[in-house]
Amino acid sequence: MRLLLVEDHADLLQSLTAELRQAGYAVDVATDGEQALFLGETEEYDVAVLDLGLPILGGLEVLTRWRAAGRDLLVLILTARDSWMEKVEGLKAGADDYLTKPFHTEELLARLQALLRRRHGQLQRELRVNDLVLDEEHQQVRFDQGGTVGLTGTEFRLLRYFMMNPGKPLSKTRLIEHVYDQDFDRDSNLIEVYVRRLREKIGRDRIETRRGQGYVFRG
Repeated sequence: MRLLLVEDHADLLQSLTAELRQAGYAVDVATDGEQALFLGETEEYDVAVLDLGLPILGGLEVLTRWRAAGRDLLVLILTARDSWMEKVEGLKAGADDYLTKPFHTEELLARLQALLRRRHGQLQRELRVNDLVLDEEHQQVRFDQGGTVGLTGTEFRLLRYFMMNPGKPLSKTRLIEHVYDQDFDRDSNLIEVYVRRLREKIGRDRIETRRGQGYVFRG
């Protein structure tokens, strides 16, 4: 999953970026509202973590403009503990959830997982497709018939996106947009490489190649 983190506090930005990446997100960052507005309107993100107290352009204005432009990425806003009105205004402007500062990263990760699962119609406690269960905490896949397989960071991000979109043709471009950050070489053949690796770990028949369309995850 590709995430936009918008935060102007340098220490918090650095720590959150590291923890989000460790949790399996491809993370792009913005430190002011103007940069956030541009990235949110020109790049494809699954979710944004948006601080409302931003320089140049406030987070609430950024969110309002995203929604006015038809951008439907999930948005979790960060607010100060005593700013209850900001929470109300943020939700009215189109935010999907909020978190007050200070917060524990574990709660942020849990809220993000819940938002993403609901968006993709995955309402169970675990991300499951047929007999495959993705252990998001340990970044490994478990089989109902027994056994687990460990995944690298990229394999985990790719498989999670496949499992959130079962049965849907996913082009290479779409996979790149949602699995890698903006610095990734879009002409790279790494998607093919990691699809091959996943097939070796979970079974070749689970990921179908559709000529001219991309890949379909069968589970």
